[in-house]
Amino acid sequence: MSGKDDSTTSPVELGHNTSNEKRNSITGDVVAHDNRGSDSELQRLLSTRHVTMIALGSSIGMGLWIGSGASLAGSGPASLFLGYILAGTMIWCVVHSIGEMAIMYPLPSAFVQWSGKFVDPAASFALGWSYWFSFVITIANELQAANSLISWWTEAVPIAAWITIWWAVIVLVNIGAVSVFGEIEVICSSIKFGWIFVVIISMSVISAGHGAKEAVGFRYWNEKPFKNGFKGFLNVMPTTIFAMSGSENCGLVAAETKNPKKSVPRAVGSIWLRLSLFYLLGSLMVTINLDPDDDRLFGSGGSKTTASPYVIAYQDAGVLPLAHMHNAVVLLSVISTGTISAYAGARTTMGLAQLGMAPKILTRADKTGRPWFALIPTFLVGGALAYLNVSNSGAEVFGWFSNLTSLFTLFGWGMICLSHIRFRTAWARQGRTPEELPWKSWIYPYGAWYGLALCILLIIVQFYLAVWPLDDDPSPTGTVEGFFANYVSVIICIVLWLGARAYYRGTWYVKLDSIDLDEGRRFYETDEEAPPVKGALGHTKKALGYIFN
Repeated sequence: MSGKDDSTTSPVELGHNTSNEKRNSITGDVVAHDNRGSDSELQRLLSTRHVTMIALGSSIGMGLWIGSGASLAGSGPASLFLGYILAGTMIWCVVHSIGEMAIMYPLPSAFVQWSGKFVDPAASFALGWSYWFSFVITIANELQAANSLISWWTEAVPIAAWITIWWAVIVLVNIGAVSVFGEIEVICSSIKFGWIFVVIISMSVISAGHGAKEAVGFRYWNEKPFKNGFKGFLNVMPTTIFAMSGSENCGLVAAETKNPKKSVPRAVGSIWLRLSLFYLLGSLMVTINLDPDDDRLFGSGGSKTTASPYVIAYQDAGVLPLAHMHNAVVLLSVISTGTISAYAGARTTMGLAQLGMAPKILTRADKTGRPWFALIPTFLVGGALAYLNVSNSGAEVFGWFSNLTSLFTLFGWGMICLSHIRFRTAWARQGRTPEELPWKSWIYPYGAWYGLALCILLIIVQFYLAVWPLDDDPSPTGTVEGFFANYVSVIICIVLWLGARAYYRGTWYVKLDSIDLDEGRRFYETDEEAPPVKGALGHTKKALGYIFN
Protein backbone atom coordinates (compact mmCIF):
# COMPACT_ATOMS: atom_id res chain seq x y z
CA MET A 1 0.00 0.00 0.00
CA SER A 2 1.08 3.57 -0.44
CA GLY A 3 0.08 6.52 1.64
CA LYS A 4 -1.10 8.70 -1.21
CA ASP A 5 -4.48 10.36 -1.65
CA ASP A 6 -7.07 7.88 -2.85
CA SER A 7 -8.39 10.11 -5.57
CA THR A 8 -5.40 9.34 -7.78
CA THR A 9 -4.30 6.02 -9.15
CA SER A 10 -1.52 4.83 -11.36
CA PRO A 11 -1.77 2.72 -14.49
CA VAL A 12 -0.24 -0.23 -12.65
CA GLU A 13 -2.78 0.01 -9.86
CA LEU A 14 -5.66 -0.14 -12.29
CA GLY A 15 -4.26 -3.00 -14.31
CA HIS A 16 -3.84 -0.92 -17.47
CA ASN A 17 -2.76 -3.09 -20.36
CA THR A 18 0.70 -1.91 -21.32
CA SER A 19 1.33 -4.87 -23.60
CA ASN A 20 2.06 -4.58 -27.31
CA GLU A 21 -1.38 -3.53 -28.45
CA LYS A 22 -1.96 -1.90 -31.84
CA ARG A 23 -4.77 0.61 -32.06
CA ASN A 24 -6.59 2.12 -34.99
CA SER A 25 -5.21 5.65 -35.20
CA ILE A 26 -8.68 7.12 -35.70
CA THR A 27 -11.03 5.05 -33.53
CA GLY A 28 -8.61 3.84 -30.88
CA ASP A 29 -9.95 0.30 -31.22
CA VAL A 30 -7.57 -2.53 -30.49
CA VAL A 31 -6.91 -4.42 -33.68
CA ALA A 32 -4.17 -6.71 -32.39
CA HIS A 33 -2.69 -7.54 -29.02
CA ASP A 34 -0.53 -10.11 -27.36
CA ASN A 35 -1.91 -13.03 -25.39
CA ARG A 36 -1.50 -11.63 -21.88
CA GLY A 37 -4.16 -10.44 -19.46
CA SER A 38 -4.24 -6.78 -18.49
CA ASP A 39 -0.84 -5.78 -17.09
CA SER A 40 -0.28 -9.28 -15.75
CA GLU A 41 1.47 -12.47 -16.71
CA LEU A 42 -1.80 -14.37 -17.04
CA GLN A 43 -2.59 -15.89 -20.42
CA ARG A 44 -5.82 -15.41 -22.38
CA LEU A 45 -6.44 -19.11 -22.91
CA LEU A 46 -10.09 -19.50 -21.88
CA SER A 47 -12.85 -19.54 -24.49
CA THR A 48 -16.54 -18.67 -24.38
CA ARG A 49 -17.32 -22.33 -23.71
CA HIS A 50 -15.04 -22.34 -20.63
CA VAL A 51 -16.49 -19.14 -19.18
CA THR A 52 -20.10 -20.21 -19.77
CA MET A 53 -19.65 -23.61 -18.14
CA ILE A 54 -17.64 -22.20 -15.23
CA ALA A 55 -20.45 -19.68 -14.69
CA LEU A 56 -23.02 -22.50 -14.78
CA GLY A 57 -21.23 -24.88 -12.44
CA SER A 58 -18.81 -22.88 -10.31
CA SER A 59 -21.10 -22.48 -7.30
CA ILE A 60 -22.80 -25.88 -7.39
CA GLY A 61 -21.27 -27.61 -4.40
CA MET A 62 -21.92 -28.42 -0.78
CA GLY A 63 -24.37 -25.57 -0.19
CA LEU A 64 -27.08 -27.02 -2.41
CA TRP A 65 -26.37 -30.74 -2.38
CA ILE A 66 -25.80 -31.08 1.39
CA GLY A 67 -26.54 -27.75 3.11
CA SER A 68 -30.16 -27.80 1.95
CA GLY A 69 -30.72 -30.67 4.38
CA ALA A 70 -29.59 -28.56 7.34
CA SER A 71 -31.81 -25.67 6.21
CA LEU A 72 -34.82 -27.96 5.77
CA ALA A 73 -34.32 -29.39 9.26
CA GLY A 74 -34.07 -25.97 10.87
CA SER A 75 -36.55 -23.93 8.86
CA GLY A 76 -39.03 -26.10 6.94
CA PRO A 77 -39.79 -26.57 3.23
CA ALA A 78 -41.43 -23.23 2.45
CA SER A 79 -38.65 -21.29 4.18
CA LEU A 80 -36.00 -23.20 2.22
CA PHE A 81 -37.64 -22.61 -1.16
CA LEU A 82 -38.40 -18.93 -0.50
CA GLY A 83 -34.84 -18.41 0.75
CA TYR A 84 -33.44 -19.65 -2.55
CA ILE A 85 -35.81 -17.38 -4.47
CA LEU A 86 -34.69 -14.34 -2.48
CA ALA A 87 -30.99 -15.17 -2.80
CA GLY A 88 -31.49 -15.94 -6.49
CA THR A 89 -32.93 -12.53 -7.28
CA MET A 90 -29.95 -10.93 -5.58
CA ILE A 91 -27.23 -12.90 -7.39
CA TRP A 92 -29.04 -12.34 -10.69
CA CYS A 93 -28.67 -8.59 -10.18
CA VAL A 94 -25.06 -8.93 -9.00
CA VAL A 95 -24.04 -10.96 -12.04
CA HIS A 96 -25.55 -8.35 -14.36
CA SER A 97 -23.37 -5.72 -12.68
CA ILE A 98 -20.35 -8.00 -13.08
CA GLY A 99 -21.08 -8.52 -16.77
CA GLU A 100 -21.05 -4.84 -17.64
CA MET A 101 -17.80 -4.14 -15.78
CA ALA A 102 -15.96 -7.37 -16.66
CA ILE A 103 -16.23 -6.58 -20.37
CA MET A 104 -14.92 -3.05 -19.88
CA TYR A 105 -12.29 -3.88 -17.27
CA PRO A 106 -11.24 -7.58 -17.41
CA LEU A 107 -8.73 -7.44 -14.56
CA PRO A 108 -7.18 -10.39 -12.65
CA SER A 109 -9.11 -9.87 -9.41
CA ALA A 110 -12.07 -8.16 -11.08
CA PHE A 111 -14.31 -6.71 -8.36
CA VAL A 112 -11.39 -6.10 -6.01
CA GLN A 113 -9.76 -3.81 -8.55
CA TRP A 114 -13.11 -2.28 -9.57
CA SER A 115 -13.69 -1.32 -5.93
CA GLY A 116 -10.32 0.44 -5.81
CA LYS A 117 -11.05 2.26 -9.06
CA PHE A 118 -14.63 3.38 -8.41
CA VAL A 119 -15.11 3.34 -4.63
CA ASP A 120 -12.00 3.60 -2.47
CA PRO A 121 -8.58 1.89 -2.16
CA ALA A 122 -9.32 1.05 1.48
CA ALA A 123 -12.52 -0.71 0.41
CA SER A 124 -10.52 -2.59 -2.22
CA PHE A 125 -8.00 -3.70 0.41
CA ALA A 126 -10.73 -4.91 2.79
CA LEU A 127 -12.66 -6.65 0.01
CA GLY A 128 -9.60 -8.31 -1.50
CA TRP A 129 -8.24 -9.87 1.65
CA SER A 130 -11.64 -10.82 3.08
CA TYR A 131 -12.59 -12.40 -0.23
CA TRP A 132 -9.33 -14.31 -0.39
CA PHE A 133 -10.10 -15.65 3.07
CA SER A 134 -13.59 -16.56 1.85
CA PHE A 135 -12.08 -18.57 -1.00
CA VAL A 136 -9.75 -20.52 1.29
CA ILE A 137 -12.66 -21.17 3.69
CA THR A 138 -14.62 -22.55 0.76
CA ILE A 139 -11.73 -24.87 -0.11
CA ALA A 140 -11.75 -26.13 3.48
CA ASN A 141 -15.53 -26.54 3.52
CA GLU A 142 -15.58 -28.49 0.27
CA LEU A 143 -12.79 -30.76 1.55
CA GLN A 144 -14.72 -31.55 4.71
CA ALA A 145 -17.84 -32.10 2.60
CA ALA A 146 -15.93 -34.66 0.53
CA ASN A 147 -15.10 -36.48 3.74
CA SER A 148 -18.78 -36.50 4.77
CA LEU A 149 -19.76 -37.95 1.40
CA ILE A 150 -17.12 -40.66 1.55
CA SER A 151 -18.29 -41.56 5.07
CA TRP A 152 -21.64 -42.61 3.61
CA TRP A 153 -19.80 -45.41 1.78
CA THR A 154 -17.10 -46.27 4.33
CA GLU A 155 -15.47 -45.02 7.52
CA ALA A 156 -12.49 -47.35 7.26
CA VAL A 157 -10.15 -44.59 6.09
CA PRO A 158 -9.24 -41.83 8.61
CA ILE A 159 -10.72 -38.37 8.04
CA ALA A 160 -7.29 -36.76 7.72
CA ALA A 161 -6.35 -39.18 4.95
CA TRP A 162 -9.38 -38.30 2.83
CA ILE A 163 -8.80 -34.58 3.35
CA THR A 164 -5.21 -35.01 2.18
CA ILE A 165 -6.24 -37.00 -0.90
CA TRP A 166 -8.83 -34.50 -2.09
CA TRP A 167 -6.61 -31.55 -1.23
CA ALA A 168 -3.96 -33.10 -3.50
CA VAL A 169 -6.55 -33.37 -6.30
CA ILE A 170 -7.39 -29.66 -6.01
CA VAL A 171 -3.69 -28.80 -6.13
CA LEU A 172 -3.05 -30.96 -9.19
CA VAL A 173 -5.92 -29.48 -11.18
CA ASN A 174 -4.73 -25.93 -10.49
CA ILE A 175 -1.05 -26.47 -11.23
CA GLY A 176 -1.87 -27.71 -14.72
CA ALA A 177 -2.12 -25.29 -17.62
CA VAL A 178 -5.02 -22.84 -17.46
CA SER A 179 -6.54 -24.43 -20.56
CA VAL A 180 -6.44 -27.84 -18.81
CA PHE A 181 -8.17 -26.32 -15.78
CA GLY A 182 -10.81 -24.90 -18.11
CA GLU A 183 -11.44 -28.26 -19.79
CA ILE A 184 -11.73 -30.08 -16.46
CA GLU A 185 -14.27 -27.55 -15.23
CA VAL A 186 -16.25 -27.86 -18.46
CA ILE A 187 -16.47 -31.63 -17.91
CA CYS A 188 -17.44 -31.26 -14.24
CA SER A 189 -20.03 -28.58 -14.98
CA SER A 190 -21.50 -30.67 -17.81
CA ILE A 191 -21.92 -33.62 -15.46
CA LYS A 192 -23.57 -31.44 -12.80
CA PHE A 193 -25.79 -29.81 -15.40
CA GLY A 194 -26.88 -33.15 -16.85
CA TRP A 195 -27.42 -34.79 -13.48
CA ILE A 196 -29.83 -32.13 -12.26
CA PHE A 197 -32.30 -33.29 -14.92
CA VAL A 198 -32.02 -36.84 -13.57
CA VAL A 199 -32.63 -35.57 -10.03
CA ILE A 200 -35.67 -33.47 -10.97
CA ILE A 201 -37.34 -36.25 -12.96
CA SER A 202 -36.53 -39.11 -10.56
CA MET A 203 -37.48 -37.26 -7.39
CA SER A 204 -40.72 -36.02 -8.94
CA VAL A 205 -41.56 -39.65 -9.71
CA ILE A 206 -40.65 -40.73 -6.18
CA SER A 207 -42.80 -37.98 -4.67
CA ALA A 208 -45.73 -39.22 -6.76
CA GLY A 209 -45.54 -42.61 -5.04
CA HIS A 210 -43.38 -44.75 -7.30
CA GLY A 211 -40.77 -46.96 -5.66
CA ALA A 212 -40.84 -48.25 -2.12
CA LYS A 213 -42.18 -44.99 -0.69
CA GLU A 214 -45.83 -43.92 -0.61
CA ALA A 215 -46.97 -40.79 -2.43
CA VAL A 216 -45.91 -37.64 -0.60
CA GLY A 217 -46.64 -34.75 -2.94
CA PHE A 218 -46.69 -31.52 -0.97
CA ARG A 219 -47.60 -33.14 2.35
CA TYR A 220 -44.73 -31.53 4.25
CA TRP A 221 -45.61 -28.12 2.82
CA ASN A 222 -49.11 -28.53 4.24
CA GLU A 223 -48.04 -29.98 7.60
CA LYS A 224 -45.00 -27.88 8.53
CA PRO A 225 -44.12 -25.24 5.89
CA PHE A 226 -42.30 -22.97 8.35
CA LYS A 227 -40.33 -24.28 11.30
CA ASN A 228 -39.28 -21.80 14.00
CA GLY A 229 -41.38 -19.04 12.46
CA PHE A 230 -39.87 -15.98 10.84
CA LYS A 231 -36.54 -16.57 12.56
CA GLY A 232 -36.43 -19.98 10.90
CA PHE A 233 -36.86 -18.32 7.50
CA LEU A 234 -34.07 -15.85 8.26
CA ASN A 235 -31.87 -18.75 9.35
CA VAL A 236 -32.05 -20.19 5.82
CA MET A 237 -30.31 -17.20 4.29
CA PRO A 238 -26.68 -17.95 5.33
CA THR A 239 -26.91 -21.38 3.70
CA THR A 240 -28.55 -20.09 0.51
CA ILE A 241 -25.97 -17.31 0.19
CA PHE A 242 -23.19 -19.84 0.79
CA ALA A 243 -24.72 -22.13 -1.84
CA MET A 244 -24.68 -19.35 -4.43
CA SER A 245 -21.27 -17.95 -3.52
CA GLY A 246 -18.91 -18.44 -6.42
CA SER A 247 -21.41 -17.24 -9.00
CA GLU A 248 -19.29 -14.10 -9.28
CA ASN A 249 -16.29 -16.10 -10.53
CA CYS A 250 -17.30 -15.40 -14.13
CA GLY A 251 -15.86 -11.92 -13.54
CA LEU A 252 -12.51 -13.30 -12.41
CA VAL A 253 -11.97 -15.47 -15.48
CA ALA A 254 -12.56 -12.53 -17.86
CA ALA A 255 -8.88 -11.52 -17.61
CA GLU A 256 -7.92 -14.90 -19.07
CA THR A 257 -10.59 -14.89 -21.76
CA LYS A 258 -9.82 -14.22 -25.40
CA ASN A 259 -12.91 -12.09 -26.02
CA PRO A 260 -14.82 -10.94 -22.91
CA LYS A 261 -17.27 -9.02 -25.10
CA LYS A 262 -18.46 -12.33 -26.51
CA SER A 263 -18.04 -14.72 -23.59
CA VAL A 264 -19.13 -12.68 -20.56
CA PRO A 265 -22.64 -11.76 -21.83
CA ARG A 266 -23.27 -15.42 -22.56
CA ALA A 267 -22.20 -16.36 -19.04
CA VAL A 268 -24.46 -13.65 -17.62
CA GLY A 269 -27.31 -14.74 -19.87
CA SER A 270 -27.11 -18.30 -18.56
CA ILE A 271 -27.51 -17.27 -14.91
CA TRP A 272 -31.29 -17.73 -15.02
CA LEU A 273 -30.75 -21.35 -16.11
CA ARG A 274 -28.63 -22.12 -13.06
CA LEU A 275 -30.99 -20.31 -10.71
CA SER A 276 -34.11 -22.09 -11.96
CA LEU A 277 -32.75 -25.58 -12.56
CA PHE A 278 -30.17 -26.01 -9.85
CA TYR A 279 -31.40 -23.93 -6.97
CA LEU A 280 -35.14 -23.53 -7.28
CA LEU A 281 -36.12 -26.90 -8.72
CA GLY A 282 -33.29 -28.64 -6.87
CA SER A 283 -34.38 -27.30 -3.49
CA LEU A 284 -38.05 -27.97 -4.34
CA MET A 285 -37.22 -31.65 -4.82
CA VAL A 286 -35.82 -31.78 -1.30
CA THR A 287 -38.90 -30.15 0.21
CA ILE A 288 -41.40 -32.57 -1.39
CA ASN A 289 -39.51 -35.76 -0.57
CA LEU A 290 -38.06 -35.31 2.90
CA ASP A 291 -39.62 -34.76 6.29
CA PRO A 292 -38.00 -31.70 7.93
CA ASP A 293 -38.08 -33.62 11.23
CA ASP A 294 -36.00 -36.52 9.83
CA ASP A 295 -33.00 -36.87 12.15
CA ARG A 296 -30.85 -38.20 9.28
CA LEU A 297 -30.69 -34.78 7.64
CA PHE A 298 -27.26 -33.17 7.68
CA GLY A 299 -27.06 -30.81 10.64
CA SER A 300 -30.27 -32.05 12.27
CA GLY A 301 -28.45 -33.39 15.32
CA GLY A 302 -29.26 -37.00 14.55
CA SER A 303 -26.80 -39.87 14.69
CA LYS A 304 -26.45 -40.18 10.90
CA THR A 305 -25.76 -36.79 9.44
CA THR A 306 -23.29 -37.39 6.61
CA ALA A 307 -25.58 -38.02 3.64
CA SER A 308 -27.01 -35.60 1.12
CA PRO A 309 -30.81 -35.22 1.52
CA TYR A 310 -31.18 -36.49 -2.06
CA VAL A 311 -29.34 -39.68 -1.13
CA ILE A 312 -31.70 -40.19 1.82
CA ALA A 313 -34.69 -39.77 -0.52
CA TYR A 314 -33.31 -42.35 -2.95
CA GLN A 315 -32.62 -44.76 -0.08
CA ASP A 316 -36.16 -44.43 1.23
CA ALA A 317 -37.54 -45.08 -2.24
CA GLY A 318 -35.45 -48.23 -2.59
CA VAL A 319 -33.43 -47.00 -5.59
CA LEU A 320 -29.92 -47.52 -4.22
CA PRO A 321 -28.20 -47.27 -7.63
CA LEU A 322 -29.40 -43.67 -7.90
CA ALA A 323 -28.27 -43.02 -4.32
CA HIS A 324 -24.74 -44.19 -5.15
CA MET A 325 -24.67 -42.26 -8.42
CA HIS A 326 -25.89 -39.10 -6.74
CA ASN A 327 -23.30 -39.35 -3.97
CA ALA A 328 -20.59 -39.69 -6.64
CA VAL A 329 -21.85 -36.63 -8.55
CA VAL A 330 -21.99 -34.59 -5.33
CA LEU A 331 -18.43 -35.65 -4.54
CA LEU A 332 -17.36 -34.46 -7.98
CA SER A 333 -19.25 -31.20 -7.42
CA VAL A 334 -17.59 -30.32 -4.14
CA ILE A 335 -14.10 -31.06 -5.45
CA SER A 336 -14.86 -28.96 -8.55
CA THR A 337 -16.00 -26.07 -6.36
CA GLY A 338 -12.80 -26.42 -4.32
CA THR A 339 -10.63 -26.21 -7.45
CA ILE A 340 -12.45 -23.10 -8.68
CA SER A 341 -12.05 -21.49 -5.24
CA ALA A 342 -8.29 -22.11 -5.39
CA TYR A 343 -8.21 -20.57 -8.87
CA ALA A 344 -10.21 -17.53 -7.69
CA GLY A 345 -8.18 -17.10 -4.51
CA ALA A 346 -4.91 -16.98 -6.44
CA ARG A 347 -6.28 -14.41 -8.91
CA THR A 348 -7.56 -12.27 -6.04
CA THR A 349 -4.10 -12.04 -4.47
CA MET A 350 -2.61 -11.23 -7.90
CA GLY A 351 -5.01 -8.29 -8.18
CA LEU A 352 -4.12 -7.12 -4.68
CA ALA A 353 -0.44 -7.27 -5.59
CA GLN A 354 -1.12 -5.19 -8.72
CA LEU A 355 -2.74 -2.59 -6.48
CA GLY A 356 0.29 -2.59 -4.18
CA MET A 357 -1.73 -4.23 -1.38
CA ALA A 358 0.17 -7.52 -1.36
CA PRO A 359 3.79 -8.52 -2.05
CA LYS A 360 4.75 -7.72 -5.64
CA ILE A 361 5.99 -11.27 -6.19
CA LEU A 362 2.36 -12.46 -6.19
CA THR A 363 1.89 -10.87 -9.63
CA ARG A 364 4.33 -13.35 -11.19
CA ALA A 365 3.22 -16.24 -13.37
CA ASP A 366 5.12 -18.69 -15.53
CA LYS A 367 5.01 -18.74 -19.34
CA THR A 368 1.84 -20.88 -19.32
CA GLY A 369 0.01 -18.42 -17.05
CA ARG A 370 0.23 -20.32 -13.75
CA PRO A 371 0.53 -17.83 -10.83
CA TRP A 372 2.66 -20.02 -8.59
CA PHE A 373 3.36 -17.46 -5.87
CA ALA A 374 -0.36 -16.71 -5.51
CA LEU A 375 -1.45 -20.35 -5.65
CA ILE A 376 0.85 -21.69 -2.92
CA PRO A 377 -0.50 -19.65 0.06
CA THR A 378 -4.07 -20.31 -1.12
CA PHE A 379 -3.43 -24.06 -1.17
CA LEU A 380 -1.70 -24.08 2.22
CA VAL A 381 -4.26 -22.05 4.17
CA GLY A 382 -7.28 -23.76 2.59
CA GLY A 383 -5.85 -27.20 3.24
CA ALA A 384 -4.87 -26.36 6.82
CA LEU A 385 -8.36 -25.10 7.70
CA ALA A 386 -9.88 -28.32 6.36
CA TYR A 387 -8.21 -30.31 9.12
CA LEU A 388 -10.53 -28.67 11.67
CA ASN A 389 -12.93 -31.40 10.60
CA VAL A 390 -10.68 -34.01 12.20
CA SER A 391 -11.64 -32.98 15.74
CA ASN A 392 -15.13 -31.53 15.10
CA SER A 393 -18.29 -32.84 13.45
CA GLY A 394 -18.85 -32.12 9.78
CA ALA A 395 -22.14 -30.35 10.47
CA GLU A 396 -20.53 -28.10 13.09
CA VAL A 397 -17.67 -27.13 10.77
CA PHE A 398 -20.15 -26.54 7.94
CA GLY A 399 -22.10 -24.14 10.16
CA TRP A 400 -19.00 -22.15 11.05
CA PHE A 401 -17.67 -21.94 7.51
CA SER A 402 -20.99 -21.25 5.76
CA ASN A 403 -21.73 -18.33 8.09
CA LEU A 404 -18.24 -16.89 7.58
CA THR A 405 -18.39 -17.33 3.81
CA SER A 406 -21.91 -15.95 3.43
CA LEU A 407 -21.00 -12.71 5.19
CA PHE A 408 -17.83 -12.26 3.13
CA THR A 409 -19.93 -12.99 0.05
CA LEU A 410 -22.55 -10.39 0.98
CA PHE A 411 -19.79 -7.82 1.45
CA GLY A 412 -18.38 -8.72 -1.96
CA TRP A 413 -21.73 -8.68 -3.75
CA GLY A 414 -22.59 -5.34 -2.16
CA MET A 415 -19.28 -3.83 -3.29
CA ILE A 416 -19.85 -5.13 -6.84
CA CYS A 417 -23.22 -3.39 -7.01
CA LEU A 418 -21.82 -0.20 -5.47
CA SER A 419 -18.89 -0.21 -7.93
CA HIS A 420 -21.32 -0.62 -10.82
CA ILE A 421 -23.47 2.29 -9.61
CA ARG A 422 -20.43 4.57 -9.24
CA PHE A 423 -19.00 3.43 -12.57
CA ARG A 424 -22.19 4.34 -14.43
CA THR A 425 -22.48 7.61 -12.49
CA ALA A 426 -18.89 8.55 -13.40
CA TRP A 427 -19.52 7.48 -16.99
CA ALA A 428 -22.52 9.83 -17.28
CA ARG A 429 -20.87 12.69 -15.37
CA GLN A 430 -17.91 12.68 -17.73
CA GLY A 431 -20.19 13.11 -20.71
CA ARG A 432 -20.32 9.56 -22.00
CA THR A 433 -23.49 7.74 -23.02
CA PRO A 434 -24.68 4.17 -22.31
CA GLU A 435 -24.55 3.49 -26.06
CA GLU A 436 -20.74 3.71 -25.90
CA LEU A 437 -20.56 0.70 -23.57
CA PRO A 438 -19.56 -2.61 -25.21
CA TRP A 439 -22.45 -4.30 -23.39
CA LYS A 440 -25.24 -2.87 -21.25
CA SER A 441 -27.14 -4.51 -18.41
CA TRP A 442 -30.83 -4.14 -19.22
CA ILE A 443 -31.79 -4.15 -15.53
CA TYR A 444 -29.60 -1.16 -14.58
CA PRO A 445 -30.07 0.90 -12.39
CA TYR A 446 -32.80 -1.03 -10.57
CA GLY A 447 -30.87 -4.29 -10.40
CA ALA A 448 -27.71 -2.74 -8.94
CA TRP A 449 -29.62 -0.76 -6.30
CA TYR A 450 -31.76 -3.77 -5.39
CA GLY A 451 -28.70 -5.99 -5.01
CA LEU A 452 -26.89 -3.42 -2.85
CA ALA A 453 -29.92 -2.82 -0.59
CA LEU A 454 -30.55 -6.54 -0.11
CA CYS A 455 -26.90 -7.20 0.75
CA ILE A 456 -27.00 -4.54 3.47
CA LEU A 457 -30.31 -5.88 4.80
CA LEU A 458 -29.03 -9.47 4.99
CA ILE A 459 -25.85 -8.40 6.81
CA ILE A 460 -28.15 -6.84 9.43
CA VAL A 461 -30.24 -10.03 9.49
CA GLN A 462 -27.17 -12.13 10.18
CA PHE A 463 -26.26 -9.82 13.06
CA TYR A 464 -29.69 -10.58 14.51
CA LEU A 465 -29.13 -14.32 14.06
CA ALA A 466 -25.66 -14.10 15.60
CA VAL A 467 -27.13 -12.49 18.73
CA TRP A 468 -30.33 -14.59 18.87
CA PRO A 469 -29.64 -17.89 17.01
CA LEU A 470 -32.18 -20.69 16.68
CA ASP A 471 -30.33 -22.89 19.18
CA ASP A 472 -29.66 -20.00 21.52
CA ASP A 473 -27.37 -20.88 24.42
CA PRO A 474 -28.82 -18.96 27.40
CA SER A 475 -25.45 -18.66 29.14
CA PRO A 476 -23.44 -15.44 28.61
CA THR A 477 -20.44 -17.46 27.46
CA GLY A 478 -22.49 -19.29 24.87
CA THR A 479 -23.97 -16.05 23.55
CA VAL A 480 -20.58 -14.34 23.17
CA GLU A 481 -18.91 -17.38 21.58
CA GLY A 482 -21.84 -17.87 19.21
CA PHE A 483 -21.80 -14.24 18.16
CA PHE A 484 -18.12 -14.20 17.30
CA ALA A 485 -18.31 -17.60 15.57
CA ASN A 486 -21.14 -16.37 13.33
CA TYR A 487 -20.30 -12.69 12.83
CA VAL A 488 -16.52 -12.45 12.95
CA SER A 489 -16.45 -11.93 9.15
CA VAL A 490 -18.02 -8.49 9.50
CA ILE A 491 -15.57 -7.58 12.25
CA ILE A 492 -12.66 -8.64 10.00
CA CYS A 493 -13.99 -6.53 7.11
CA ILE A 494 -14.42 -3.46 9.33
CA VAL A 495 -10.94 -3.81 10.85
CA LEU A 496 -9.35 -4.22 7.41
CA TRP A 497 -11.25 -1.26 5.99
CA LEU A 498 -10.49 1.10 8.90
CA GLY A 499 -6.86 -0.02 9.03
CA ALA A 500 -6.40 0.66 5.33
CA ARG A 501 -8.30 3.94 5.66
CA ALA A 502 -5.94 5.10 8.40
CA TYR A 503 -2.99 4.19 6.19
CA TYR A 504 -4.29 5.82 3.00
CA ARG A 505 -5.82 8.91 4.61
CA GLY A 506 -7.37 11.39 2.16
CA THR A 507 -11.06 11.30 1.27
CA TRP A 508 -13.31 8.35 2.05
CA TYR A 509 -14.17 7.73 -1.57
CA VAL A 510 -12.74 8.26 -5.03
CA LYS A 511 -14.00 11.45 -6.65
CA LEU A 512 -16.09 10.58 -9.68
CA ASP A 513 -14.69 13.41 -11.79
CA SER A 514 -11.11 12.20 -11.20
CA ILE A 515 -11.68 8.61 -12.36
CA ASP A 516 -9.83 7.83 -15.58
CA LEU A 517 -12.40 5.64 -17.30
CA ASP A 518 -9.91 4.44 -19.92
CA GLU A 519 -7.33 3.13 -17.44
CA GLY A 520 -7.52 -0.66 -17.29
CA ARG A 521 -10.09 -0.71 -20.08
CA ARG A 522 -10.00 -3.20 -22.92
CA PHE A 523 -11.00 -1.82 -26.30
CA TYR A 524 -12.72 -3.95 -28.92
CA GLU A 525 -12.91 -4.03 -32.66
CA THR A 526 -16.22 -2.91 -34.11
CA ASP A 527 -18.11 -6.03 -35.16
CA GLU A 528 -21.45 -7.08 -36.49
CA GLU A 529 -22.39 -9.01 -33.36
CA ALA A 530 -26.09 -8.65 -32.58
CA PRO A 531 -27.02 -6.89 -29.34
CA PRO A 532 -27.85 -9.16 -26.41
CA VAL A 533 -31.42 -10.41 -26.31
CA LYS A 534 -33.49 -9.09 -23.43
CA GLY A 535 -35.70 -11.17 -21.25
CA ALA A 536 -35.89 -14.80 -20.20
CA LEU A 537 -37.63 -15.89 -23.42
CA GLY A 538 -34.81 -14.58 -25.59
CA HIS A 539 -32.20 -16.22 -23.39
CA THR A 540 -34.13 -19.49 -23.48
CA LYS A 541 -33.79 -19.63 -27.26
CA LYS A 542 -30.06 -19.00 -27.13
CA ALA A 543 -28.91 -20.70 -23.93
CA LEU A 544 -29.04 -24.34 -24.97
CA GLY A 545 -27.37 -23.46 -28.27
CA TYR A 546 -24.18 -22.13 -26.70
CA ILE A 547 -23.91 -23.99 -23.42
CA PHE A 548 -21.93 -26.86 -24.87
CA ASN A 549 -20.25 -25.00 -27.78
